[in-house]
Amino acid sequence: MTRTKAFARLIHAEWTKFRTVRGWVLGIVGAALATVVVGLLGTAAPGGSGPSGAASGFPTGPGGEAVNDSFYFVHRTLDGDGSITVPVVSLTGRAEDGHRRNTEGSAQPWAKAGIIVKKDLAQGSPYAALMLTGGHGVRMQYDYTQDRAAPAATPGPGPRWLRLVRDGATLTGYVSADGAHWNRVGTTRLTGLGGRVQAGLFAASPQARQETPVGVGFGPAVATGTFGRPVLQGTWSRTTWRGTQVGGDAGTSGSYSNAMKGGYTESAGTLTVTGAGDIAPVVGGPAMGPAYSLENFLVGGFAGLIVVIAVSTVFVTGEYRRTLIRTTLTAHPARGRVLTAKAVTVGSTAFAAGLAAALVVPLGEQGAEGRGFRVFPVDTSTALRVTVGTALLFAATAVLALSLGALLRRAAAAVAAVVAAMVLPYLLATSAVLPAGASEWLLRVTPAAGFAIQQTLPRYPQVLTVYEPSTGYAPLAPWAGFAVLCGYAALAFALALTRLRRSDA
Repeated sequence: MTRTKAFARLIHAEWTKFRTVRGWVLGIVGAALATVVVGLLGTAAPGGSGPSGAASGFPTGPGGEAVNDSFYFVHRTLDGDGSITVPVVSLTGRAEDGHRRNTEGSAQPWAKAGIIVKKDLAQGSPYAALMLTGGHGVRMQYDYTQDRAAPAATPGPGPRWLRLVRDGATLTGYVSADGAHWNRVGTTRLTGLGGRVQAGLFAASPQARQETPVGVGFGPAVATGTFGRPVLQGTWSRTTWRGTQVGGDAGTSGSYSNAMKGGYTESAGTLTVTGAGDIAPVVGGPAMGPAYSLENFLVGGFAGLIVVIAVSTVFVTGEYRRTLIRTTLTAHPARGRVLTAKAVTVGSTAFAAGLAAALVVPLGEQGAEGRGFRVFPVDTSTALRVTVGTALLFAATAVLALSLGALLRRAAAAVAAVVAAMVLPYLLATSAVLPAGASEWLLRVTPAAGFAIQQTLPRYPQVLTVYEPSTGYAPLAPWAGFAVLCGYAALAFALALTRLRRSDA
């Protein structure tokens, strides 16, 4: 008999052991059910609202990502090629706290005022914009996710001259400190821009970060940009400037008082534009409002893993408790293969449980959308990674539990060790019980780092929010976090194999 056939027979023998114990089979099925049920209960809040107070999804950008496309736009129609040049004299801001008290002064760091060329007034349509920001200098941003800083030579006090040039689908931004000497900020080619576009001046301000007694919050804010007379080249409409609030709500969430709404005035060649909202990708955190990400529907994974841990541990400790391990090793003297076959058995069954649970996620998404909650869109590759990743998370945890069971040979001690190393850090980190630094540390150095494989929330430096485990942001990249868990599983397996080779019981 070849080694391959012998190992296949060994796996079949271990699988036969597993399936003949009804409690183990029901436990694996229960792990999948626990994941689904806890996930559905955790996302079963009674109704949310979209940006206009009714059930709604996120606007999506050209790449299919969720976007916040709300700002005040002073615009004209541009047919074909052309340019707009304007000095930005100043950028100021105003924020409103929970008691609707206004505070005036500096604009929010990512408040913005500048010039923009946009396909149309629909949210999510392609655009390119050149802007002065409240705390990050002059930037060129386009299609929501792209952000470029102006050359280092342009920062400093005083007004900034901005110029945006259109050549077909190509947009190029320039900045000047004196209106005579220009530096190129960036160039982009927009897909689907079309011939006729809307172009002009804009202002927007994301919500203001506020420290509250219960944590970090975000409140309404507006930005006001003061512009000199625009210089236009190309075929522009002969009508006067027209002001439009793009987007039904000026912000990602929350309601704005009349004092925080946008508008514009024009006097003696000077235009003053006030706007709220943002032109940027939507990210998670407290500013997101009533919305769910894909991993929210898998929040029950910790409950399913507890069951997987218990079953995987007992699968090996049961043989030690009944001294059946000696019979197994007598029938199959190759001890490394015995432990490997057990790992394959529990790993594959746990993989199937995790995969089954992840495949039910669309039902939770449909239910949440039906109750008026917005759900982050994800592309096919991300959805596939989360689905398969959840199954791999279950499998790696099962191998870790089996290995510690073989190493410690006591079910209670092994289960407690894996739960303390895997599940407890995850719960502490994501429940905001610990400071953000401690939570991130736990999700870097413990097996709980493996939960990062379910991460889908985007992270963009040009969008202000709370990027912490408690708001859905793992400190490690998805596959990096999973690699940490696999490292622990491999170490535990190696230690268990070493002990198994030295003693039977």
